Amino acid sequence: MFVFDAHLDLAMNALEWNRDLTNSVADIRESEKGMTDKPDRAKNTVSLDAMRNGNIGLCVATQIARYVKKENSMPGWNSPHQAWAQTQGQLAWYRAMEEVGEMVQIRNLAELEAHLDLWKTDKGKNPIGYILSLEGADSIITLDHLERSYEQGLRAIGPAHYGPGTYAHGTDSVGGIGHKGKALLKEIERLNLILDATHLCDLSFWETMKVYNGPVWASHNNCRKFVDHNRQFSDEQLMELIGREGVIGMALDAWMMVPNWVRGISTPKEMGVTLDQMVNNIDHICQLAGNSLHVGIGTDLDGGFGKEQCPTDLNTIADLQKIPGLLLGKGYSEMDIENIMSNNFIRFLRKVWG
Repeated sequence: MFVFDAHLDLAMNALEWNRDLTNSVADIRESEKGMTDKPDRAKNTVSLDAMRNGNIGLCVATQIARYVKKENSMPGWNSPHQAWAQTQGQLAWYRAMEEVGEMVQIRNLAELEAHLDLWKTDKGKNPIGYILSLEGADSIITLDHLERSYEQGLRAIGPAHYGPGTYAHGTDSVGGIGHKGKALLKEIERLNLILDATHLCDLSFWETMKVYNGPVWASHNNCRKFVDHNRQFSDEQLMELIGREGVIGMALDAWMMVPNWVRGISTPKEMGVTLDQMVNNIDHICQLAGNSLHVGIGTDLDGGFGKEQCPTDLNTIADLQKIPGLLLGKGYSEMDIENIMSNNFIRFLRKVWG
């Protein structure tokens, strides 16, 4: 089944983790044996080859570079100018992948339809289509930089990531969007960018919903019903997104899937983390909506974690092909499953770009 993954940090892996994603997952793991600088070394799950093997022909791929002020203890860049430069380096990697036919940027409806047709008709080595998204807006030095990013192909943006940001407050912080955040939202709306509500803290989420009237999705955000943490969305927030005809992508980071996960100590096997939890999150959103039209896949695989912190029944991203069978066993129809695996996000893009 064709799969749309709404959140992959591909360029971050290439530039910060120094992974050649044109290699196989096995080759990348072999090259990282003995490395200890990051907990997920030799435990990666994503490569462009693995995506093709799993028929994941379309994704939302990120630029990400957090700017941290002096009072913020989180890792990040010390100025927005450095953060901007990092996102430009990430864009250069995507461009390099395009030049060798590994990837292709999707910026409008015509390009989307042509890419989908290619994957339906040509069973050869097709390029992975990517919609460019910015995770956290701290690298946007001025609103002119946002328009420049749009001209580079940026089509979605999340105002915040972790902690307090320039334009909004993100995960594990508390605060609103302020005048800078409101100005950013106006520009996002003017450019017809997609607002990614993922990572907004509760106060910033609700302040955003009061003033923003453009298209909104949550690329990788599970349900608070199962893990009671501010990183997840409450039923009220999910219903707000459903009411706005949004789509919520389900993530595969273990701590977002089961309660009481202790980073660096808990293991997926001990905690019983499997793709069943993803299916439970999918089902919960479908029950809230009363249909299968508002949930999709947004794995965040290799988003700072690897096999040490993802489902035990997933070795590589190609194992997303196990999900249709699990949904079928839960009573979902083939049309429902196609909606969830790709069609909901594709339909969303057709509406926004149409």
